[in-house]
Amino acid sequence: MNVTPLKTKAESQLREQFDAAAANLPGSGWVSTLRARAMDAFTAEGLPNRRIEEWKYTDLRERLRDIPAPGTAKPTDVSTADLNEALGPLAAIDAERIVLVDGAYSADLSKISAEATTIELMSLAAMLEKAPPWLEGKFSADSGVVVALNTAFMSDGVLLKVRKDQDPGKPVLLVHARTASEPSALAVRNVISVEAGGKLTLIEAHVALPGAARGALSNVVTDVTLADGAACDHIKSLVDAAGSTHLATWNTKLGKDAVYRGFQLTASPALARNDINIIFNGEGSKLDLSGVFLARGSEHIDTTLVVDHAVPHCESRELFKGVLADRAHGIFQGKIIVRPDAQKTDGKQMSQALMLSPDAQFSSKPELEIYADDVVCGHGATCTEIDADLLFYCRSRGIPVDEARAMLTESFVGEAVEKIEDEDVREAIETLAIGWLRVG
Repeated sequence: MNVTPLKTKAESQLREQFDAAAANLPGSGWVSTLRARAMDAFTAEGLPNRRIEEWKYTDLRERLRDIPAPGTAKPTDVSTADLNEALGPLAAIDAERIVLVDGAYSADLSKISAEATTIELMSLAAMLEKAPPWLEGKFSADSGVVVALNTAFMSDGVLLKVRKDQDPGKPVLLVHARTASEPSALAVRNVISVEAGGKLTLIEAHVALPGAARGALSNVVTDVTLADGAACDHIKSLVDAAGSTHLATWNTKLGKDAVYRGFQLTASPALARNDINIIFNGEGSKLDLSGVFLARGSEHIDTTLVVDHAVPHCESRELFKGVLADRAHGIFQGKIIVRPDAQKTDGKQMSQALMLSPDAQFSSKPELEIYADDVVCGHGATCTEIDADLLFYCRSRGIPVDEARAMLTESFVGEAVEKIEDEDVREAIETLAIGWLRVG
């Protein structure tokens, strides 16, 4: 007997919203077909729930009770000064700037210097309207339900390419700004390519401007492809006090001898799920992935990553640190897969949480799936409170207790932040993290 599960209100809303909006979403032909297939995949599966192992700690079927209407961009209502205020220390970085306002590319707010001939930039919406055949292979409806929803609803984003053997010379700051005064749902897709020998420092900044509504829903997918010998530093900052739900996916493919250094700062969304999927497609590649997650109140931050060593002679490092106060819940799920032919793999992973309240929760699920015998792999997880002896030492030197706690907390997350190689970017991220820690 076949049993058809009942659809939740949110699942029904998503289907209805897609049926109403499909004709007005950018693209036709294969784009429309791709969207329809993706939505059918979502309809068949429904929202992820605790019965799915990867989602056991973040049950979207339970948490997403009501889906806001798709957002409408109003880029003319935003000024550069507004963006700079929201970006805080990130605004001072000398960088090429690409701006998306409520999910739509804004040419007026984006600032690309005339000297930036090493990169190619295109609006995703504009390319979807043209629907060139080469673009079809960039998207997939079978990468999980959240990515399927993004594929169905994606309205805009950027296509960014660094040309062969080129280096832009300065970071690229990709700003996702929320401004809508009513709760809205955004689906943004970014496609980043670094050709052979190219180099890129990409900063993803997700900010909410004053007046942005609480209860917004963002679904952002960033696909990164590094060709042979390419290098990319990819830094993401989400500091959101506006009570949003943030679903983000990084899909990264590494070619031969490629180097990918990723970092994520996630602070104070109501709910965040960061999915990171890395696959080694070429020998000799290196991955260094780190992050800091900060939560208080009843905030919920889930970082789930899969590092797939599909070829030999590759190296991966992962370090994630969380600070949890009040009733916050932090989750880290990290899986390292070593395929049968991936000999000489070197992979290490660590997650650590600092608990500032007895009511906070930290759930850690490190996993190793090793199908090769000549490898060096390991993982670890720790959970602790502020060291009473260190706190006493600081107080014995005349440091007030609140300042001593703040200093020790900053020191705890500093190890992960220090992995950011660009000094200006590192200092900006450190300032954002310290600002959150000092407020608590």
